[in-house]
Amino acid sequence: RCFRTDPRRQPSPNMSQDERDAKELQSFLEMENQKAVIQAAIGKLSEMCFDKCVVKPGNKLDSSEANCISNCAGRYLDTSMFIMNRMVQKK
Repeated sequence: RCFRTDPRRQPSPNMSQDERDAKELQSFLEMENQKAVIQAAIGKLSEMCFDKCVVKPGNKLDSSEANCISNCAGRYLDTSMFIMNRMVQKK
């Protein structure tokens, strides 16, 4: 089985082989989609903070640019978590 990704999500033994395969494929595709969303968010965050913090790109970041990028990313993640927690509370 190449699609089995989470042993806790075992298909029911009452399902046919095709149904089990379809469920495993669906689970695999959901996990791949989640990975893609996370990768896209990391790319957006990296680009946003780099554009904000690096005025003149060189061979390496100086300490102020590195600190700026770190602070930018931290604030972005903190804000995202705050917003997500507020949305969960409102449900």
